Amino acid sequence: MAPHPISEPVVKKDHDLKMSGRALYAADHYPEGLLFAAALRSPHARARILKVTPPELPPGHIYADHRDIPGPNEIPIVNCDTPVLAVDAVQYVGEPILVMAGPDERAVRKLLSRVRVDYEVLEPELDVKTAGTTYCDYNFGRGDVDKAMAEADKTYDEEFETFYQEQAYIEPQGLVVRWEEGKIIARGSMQCPYYVHEALVHAFALPEDKVRVVQDVTGGGFGGKEDFPSNLACLAALCAMKAGGRPVGLFLGRAEDMECSTKRHPSVSRYRAAVKNGRLTALDIDVVFNAGAYTTLTGVVLLRGVASCVGVYKVDNLRVRGRGVKTNTVPCGAYRGFGAPQTVFAVEMFMGHIAGDLGLDPLDFKIAHLAAQGDLTSTSGRYHHPVPLPAMIEDAVKNSGYREKRELCKRQDGRLRRGVGLSLWFHGAGFAGTGERDFIKARVRLVKSADGRVEALASNTDIGQGLKTTFAKIVAHELGIPLDRVTACSPDTDRCPNSGPTVASRSIMTVGELFRRAAVKLREGWADGVEQVFEDDYVQPDYIIPYDYDRCRGDAYATYSWAACVVELEVDLLTGVHRVLGVWGCFDAGTPVDRTILTGQMEGGLLQGIGYSSMEQMKYDRAGRIRNKTFSDYLIPTAMDVPLIKVTLHVEKFPEGPYGAKGAGELPLPGVPAAYLSALEQAMGGIPVRHAPFSAEETLAAVMEAGK
Repeated sequence: MAPHPISEPVVKKDHDLKMSGRALYAADHYPEGLLFAAALRSPHARARILKVTPPELPPGHIYADHRDIPGPNEIPIVNCDTPVLAVDAVQYVGEPILVMAGPDERAVRKLLSRVRVDYEVLEPELDVKTAGTTYCDYNFGRGDVDKAMAEADKTYDEEFETFYQEQAYIEPQGLVVRWEEGKIIARGSMQCPYYVHEALVHAFALPEDKVRVVQDVTGGGFGGKEDFPSNLACLAALCAMKAGGRPVGLFLGRAEDMECSTKRHPSVSRYRAAVKNGRLTALDIDVVFNAGAYTTLTGVVLLRGVASCVGVYKVDNLRVRGRGVKTNTVPCGAYRGFGAPQTVFAVEMFMGHIAGDLGLDPLDFKIAHLAAQGDLTSTSGRYHHPVPLPAMIEDAVKNSGYREKRELCKRQDGRLRRGVGLSLWFHGAGFAGTGERDFIKARVRLVKSADGRVEALASNTDIGQGLKTTFAKIVAHELGIPLDRVTACSPDTDRCPNSGPTVASRSIMTVGELFRRAAVKLREGWADGVEQVFEDDYVQPDYIIPYDYDRCRGDAYATYSWAACVVELEVDLLTGVHRVLGVWGCFDAGTPVDRTILTGQMEGGLLQGIGYSSMEQMKYDRAGRIRNKTFSDYLIPTAMDVPLIKVTLHVEKFPEGPYGAKGAGELPLPGVPAAYLSALEQAMGGIPVRHAPFSAEETLAAVMEAGK
């Protein structure tokens, strides 16, 4: 039988279930006797808790606080500094203090409103520039930056800022937990079941086999359901522990979700450059990420941010410092791109500004500084594989008419002005450094039944990106059997080995390759009429330069995916309103396992990048409170905002990925704001933009101030 074609599109495995409305999400599960839990959350950004006085509880209701936690009152993420429940102080608006449960959710929330908490309110630290606590601090570089600065014909110094971005998954956070014969069973909406498993094992001081976590159909994640479900699971489990076997559901409403769940890290990046004879000779970069009240994932998010801070360019003299600092704001975490969008925005805008000052075309200036295969990365690793950007640039420029439009936009007047911008970037595929080998240690399992059906078992979750389909395609192709004979189910920690989390654009490149290798073993050992089990474990490629986490030196990533993007827009100078006319993206994620799924991922990421460029405005006020926490005042692109989007795929095969595939999920987003806001700069007649998002109101103010 001919193997199922790789790359050729198929109907997604979960298509019919979702399109028919039969898919069951976390809040669709109403087991008998379900109790509803809700947390009392702090209204203050920083305060001491002096006394908590709960109301008298009606029969059938449950109250729990930090004293009820059997194990350590902490959630293991990277560090263990995030408490399950506050003890004697709160550090941000929305921090949970206690949790209640009962048979009616409205009644539970009414009871919560009657809890009296006496606070000593303290002055919060909200400014990253004056923050007194540094959670992580990276310093690295090469060459002699000071000498290059002294010998330069000209030096440049600019500061760039980015703000929050809310993941805005359509399904809010939620899960159901019950205790059954001394075992916690949790199921719900999540990206990383083993993160939730570890958190429950830790906080409840249980053996690993006494915790089971099952992922339900999940309505989007984008990073926002990586670590945050661990906290919710612990809160629900506390109530379930007291519920006498009854299940407990904890479901966040949109406003509560947006107020207290993790966001993209705001950032402030200062870039200094030396230029001699029209060439960039040095970069001196200082990056600060706002971690919020606790570390969560800041260390690894920042690591990717500083690894990406030079962009796709070759720089001989480099000095980088990156810090993650504490403020009394909502803890930040993962969001598609994971630290790269902040610094890619800064370096791409900076390169464009330098080119403009030198009287050069921004694209020509960028092309002159492109890195190539064999060059050093920012962390003094190597680009071991081809860097296909020249061909990709040609593709994006030709499809968009970039050069012609750029020239036309130099000569325009009237109320409506157009601009066109281009950005280039990479995305390091997989975990940083030796994380896969030393920490994740991924394993997958194939189970063949006696009738010849095959089940692919891993902990990676399908959160809309199509893993149930692409994993099955890889296995079916390698075995040469019909796709409907292979199933990839939602993860269950009682059945699935730990193949690692669904993050870092690693699922296809790393875990998909493990499935391919396990399928080779199964094919070679196939025996009809009996059940068989085959596994495969991750082995790090030999070529990787060992990574020193303390010095940020070596191969930060096993390989890189590449992107080029052009954005054309129109600005109404009377109102400041932007209208996107077209977006053209060329992406190299290696061999597509399914061309339609990959193209859809690229289109969706481009649209999220458009939102991050302009309309997705989210900030906190002077009290540390998120100002806009509903879809009425936090706007994301809708179907009405989708412009012409054209995606082309460039294929540069990665030898260690399945059939040449490499990281894809995060690739399309990081560089979009720079392309968008470069186009906006041109439309505004050269007014520089140094922060993202940049709203219509800010556009109008900038135009009026400049007298355009």
